[in-house]
Amino acid sequence: MPAYDLVIRNGTIVDGTGVPRFSGDVAVKDGLIAAVGVIHGSGAEEIDASGRIVAPGWVDIHTHYDGQATWDAEMAPSSWHGVTTVVMGNCGVGFAPAAPERHQWLISLMEGVEDIPGTALAEGMKWDWETFPEYLDALEKKPRSIDVGTHVPHGAVRAYVLGDREKPGAIPTDDDVAQMSAIVEEGIRAGALGFSTSRTILHKSIDGELVPGTTATAEELIAIGRAMGKVGYGVFEMASDLRREWNEFEWMGALSRETGLPVTFAALQSIAKELPLEEQIATMRKENAAGANIVAQIALRGNGIVMAWRGTVHPFRFKPAWAEIEALPWEQQLARLRDPAFKARMLAEDNVYPESDIIDFLRVVATGWFIQFEMDPDFDYEPTPSETILSRAAAAGIDPAEYAYDLLMKDEGTGFIYFPILNYADGNLDFLEELQASDDTVNSLSDGGAHCGTICDAASPTFMLQHWVRDRKRAEGRPDGKITLENAIKRQCRDTARLYGLDDRGVLAPGYLADINVIDLDSVKLGKPWLAFDLPAGGKRLLQKAEGYVCTIKGGVVTFRNGRWTGETPGGLIRGPQRAAMLEAAE
Repeated sequence: MPAYDLVIRNGTIVDGTGVPRFSGDVAVKDGLIAAVGVIHGSGAEEIDASGRIVAPGWVDIHTHYDGQATWDAEMAPSSWHGVTTVVMGNCGVGFAPAAPERHQWLISLMEGVEDIPGTALAEGMKWDWETFPEYLDALEKKPRSIDVGTHVPHGAVRAYVLGDREKPGAIPTDDDVAQMSAIVEEGIRAGALGFSTSRTILHKSIDGELVPGTTATAEELIAIGRAMGKVGYGVFEMASDLRREWNEFEWMGALSRETGLPVTFAALQSIAKELPLEEQIATMRKENAAGANIVAQIALRGNGIVMAWRGTVHPFRFKPAWAEIEALPWEQQLARLRDPAFKARMLAEDNVYPESDIIDFLRVVATGWFIQFEMDPDFDYEPTPSETILSRAAAAGIDPAEYAYDLLMKDEGTGFIYFPILNYADGNLDFLEELQASDDTVNSLSDGGAHCGTICDAASPTFMLQHWVRDRKRAEGRPDGKITLENAIKRQCRDTARLYGLDDRGVLAPGYLADINVIDLDSVKLGKPWLAFDLPAGGKRLLQKAEGYVCTIKGGVVTFRNGRWTGETPGGLIRGPQRAAMLEAAE
């Protein structure tokens, strides 16, 4: 009889702890790693990893699969990129608790904030829950290729308690706050990994209303945090504009010190944030030096928009000519767009902008040729000024608007333009180099499952390997301009897992979950994005595959081979911290 269920042999092991890579084998038994080193016993299945990297499965802590996880077993696109664990319910949006009369309101909130088609959510979700514990029970029934954990979202909690009183600027009563705190405490006790809120003008419902947490007081947020403290675990997650008068870091630090719980926030170069990124990090570190545990979530590339005719955003959406064809079927749109007379008219028209508090941003969407880039087949997501539409149009001797139009018309109207609206203020990613060596930051903000018509940053772990570890051109002659493989894997595995108390994963060592990636680092490559219409009700989403993943293993079961799903669904629902149960099970 084989001694093990699976043995991965002759690999280069990068175990997730940050120690130097080493050669060896990994043995798996009953879903756990049984041994690492030289394995003499045989496995019922054996994988030859000669010349390959053997690493833990990626742990992605910032996703929005809250609806998709109720109907989808494959959990693409994150699962295509070596991710074996996701945490969802971020940014204060989600679908529980949910009073029956608030279903559409919650869908509209998610559609507006995260650009997930409302028709897909309405078609896909069965709403066989009302309370947050019932939502967890519903999630637990669905087998998947990966594990999912979730936050209790502020928006849903506020809507459940305030009902029709939930409007921008609504001030909850003391009783309302007590009810919200009790719901969050109940959710954490049932297995939620934390609580999330959003306080940014960039997050609005499909009707243009600010999300519920935007105008919440520090007192409301601290009361909810104290409810989490009663349970003794959980992460308080927030997206915020960090307005100076809010003193966010002051109350985040006080809450963390009082409860002993981690508080984490999205740290970005953002048009909406008053504090520059350097000041965000410095202020966080001042609070941490006084005993707080605040962790900054950072993205590894410019967070932005991939623009396309059929996407959510493109530079010509404010033209009157576009309004004429916007509601037509794609075939008719394409025919009109190919018409030289229509093209000339559209290019000659002035943009007509809607009333908006982000009107300056909308103008850059429509005419920001200096910060919009042509997406070549081998596009580098850290592009140079010479790759802007403005530069390339000048070199071609044509107007940049016409150059952009022609780009979108490539490949039968499926061309793409890259517009990094966040994290690219300097025209490079150099500012992230120092943060990659910091223990108070984690690699995050993939938004997997969200922004379906604009981005596909669920590919972030693959981008980390391809760009930051192997290929980064901006780092030529500067060894510290890249991330070492060992540090990159540590940051995407152990560090993200431990922030959320998932101490049973993210490391290749006996007793840990057998969540493993076997990677051909030399061939790792992001595929060309494409728009698919495969969500329920034909909803669209931007997708991107990857090369280089020889196999992905979840709980000892091979879920993907060479980028193809095996159909296996060993993933489940994570309920609360995991360390004790899993390590005891391995003894």
